[in-house]
Amino acid sequence: MNSANPLLEERPLPAFGRILPEHACPAIESILADNRARIKNLKSDPPDEASLLLPLEEMGSRLEEAFSPIQHLRAVCDSPEWREAYNTCLQKITEYSTDLLHNKELYLNFKKLRESDAWSDLSAPRQKEVILALRDYRLGGVHLPEEKKKRFAEIEQELAACCARFTDNVTDATGAWSLVLEEKSRLEGVPPPHREMLRADAEAHGLDGWRISLMPPSVQAILTYADDRDLRYEVYVAYTTRASDQGPHAGKHDNTELIEQILRLRYEQSQLIDFDTISERALATRMAETPSQVLDFLHDLMGRAREQAKNEWEELRKFARNELGLEDMQRWDQAWVGEHLRISRYGLREAELKPFFAADATIQGMLDLAADLFQLKISQRDDVDVWHPDVRFYEIHDAHGELLGQFYLDPYARPHKHGGAWMGTCAHRRRCGTGTQPAVAYLTCNGSPPTADTPALFGHTDVVTLFHEFGHGLHHMLTRVDCAGVSGTEGVEWDAVEWPSQWMENWCWEPEVLNRFARHYQTGQPLPEDMAERLRDSRIFNAGLDLMRQLEFALFDFRLHLEYRPEDGARVEELLAEVRREINVMETPEFVRTAHSFEHIFSGGYTAGYYSYKWAEVLSGDTYAAFQEEGLFNKATAKRFADCVLSAGGVRSAAEMFEAFRGRPPSPDALLKQMGLAA
Repeated sequence: MNSANPLLEERPLPAFGRILPEHACPAIESILADNRARIKNLKSDPPDEASLLLPLEEMGSRLEEAFSPIQHLRAVCDSPEWREAYNTCLQKITEYSTDLLHNKELYLNFKKLRESDAWSDLSAPRQKEVILALRDYRLGGVHLPEEKKKRFAEIEQELAACCARFTDNVTDATGAWSLVLEEKSRLEGVPPPHREMLRADAEAHGLDGWRISLMPPSVQAILTYADDRDLRYEVYVAYTTRASDQGPHAGKHDNTELIEQILRLRYEQSQLIDFDTISERALATRMAETPSQVLDFLHDLMGRAREQAKNEWEELRKFARNELGLEDMQRWDQAWVGEHLRISRYGLREAELKPFFAADATIQGMLDLAADLFQLKISQRDDVDVWHPDVRFYEIHDAHGELLGQFYLDPYARPHKHGGAWMGTCAHRRRCGTGTQPAVAYLTCNGSPPTADTPALFGHTDVVTLFHEFGHGLHHMLTRVDCAGVSGTEGVEWDAVEWPSQWMENWCWEPEVLNRFARHYQTGQPLPEDMAERLRDSRIFNAGLDLMRQLEFALFDFRLHLEYRPEDGARVEELLAEVRREINVMETPEFVRTAHSFEHIFSGGYTAGYYSYKWAEVLSGDTYAAFQEEGLFNKATAKRFADCVLSAGGVRSAAEMFEAFRGRPPSPDALLKQMGLAA
């Protein structure tokens, strides 16, 4: 099997055309066995870069580059076979990773290196790798007695399994519900491109009529445009009760017990390594240093935004009553009323905007913007194995022709693909025997796919999402650091990782940028200047409500992990109710189960970290303000940002990187101005 296993081949890129679920476990088992043997025979006395750091980097990269396609295929081509393969491999890798962090001999070698004369010979990236490794050994429990190490390892295995099941339940719950409409009248108000998307979905499932699913484009189409209030309610209930004890599939794929298990295990593990709470342990790898610092930050934003959010909510209710004849606006009406109010205020209809954002032109416009800002050449290749015909592959070269990075772009929603959007790592930039290996990324979105009659058209929200994920990709691919442990986003504090991605979003609102690529897909007409201006002006529309929604998620997540105690249980719904009362803007129906599909915090790495989006947005807003002050397309500003942030990896702290770029600490003023809030 090994000789014919594509996951074991020396490769510049994964052979996606040949990788099957049955290849996964044999490949991972083979690599783990080889790594364990090499670690056992590792001669690192005295420890230095050649004897300790390089062998471990090579072993870690080989494992990551084999597991990465497995992890990715489970998300973009989900099937029982891929789930089983992924989950089995995850358990084996979790055991190996825990053993590695519990290897006291390795830990002592890192410690000796830190204290030896050889320390001064190491480059700054290698020194930072050692510092981070020593931190991770401590957080991984290397100092624990054997009995507690054993329990720590057991918890790691249980957590890996629980988090994977949490995601599987959300995916299954999302796919389990659909509604087929035979009468077009129920779709009154839904623009033709969205109706065509729903019809194409029905045809793809061998059905007549229009099929509504719980995939984001479908949900957004109904909640934003459908005049049929009962239909909006039905979709809202199905979507907000996924994987819970409520809704049309109550109790099926229910994550209630998994939430309890995950929190109990996280708490026990935190206690084992001498942290009082899960949140305190999480902050050991963040910019924020204490729970009070995070809570003060969130409450400060809440205080600044609450009155505006209340006014926006009341304005929606008044508009619904006076203009739409809706006396009692509910949450399933909010997007629909908001769209009508936005049209009334700005004269912008999403249906009128969408034809100007053909997917191909939008993607190319984004790439051209990055190429212009950072003096890059970005080109598409058609000779690379991909997992689906929709997927494109690109290469990024610098002005001198050096290959900096490569990425796969999977832009559209489809069956058996997880919802949401993300940037995943295929390979890190690192120095190896054949030269410098470039960074490789997966960029995954869930925009509306093409239909038989129209090309793929993005809503402006889809455009923002695309730019966001590409911002992550630039952070990963433009790095100049050759040490995998601090290359790209590696080693960057978790609450700063969203900085470049949120910075990239800003360009989606600039008329000067939109006019470069926004063309009507049928006529070629540029986006009219007045529409571009109105779109930019509309950015602050309901900004207070949007901020309060994010603060609700962030406060719930952080308090959940800060206040959890086994004797009290998770108190999920009780805590959510407390947070909503504190926000005190709009009521949420009792049947809504926010936590049960909250993958970010239960299976996505954002444990006590959802606040990071707003924390990093302060950095991104202040960064973008520099471009506004110095000229949007100022090459010197872009070069400074690339040098100080995008290429710097995790060698310096995010605070140091920001000060190197801006010449001072970050200020929230730019973000507050951007959101229409008084600074």
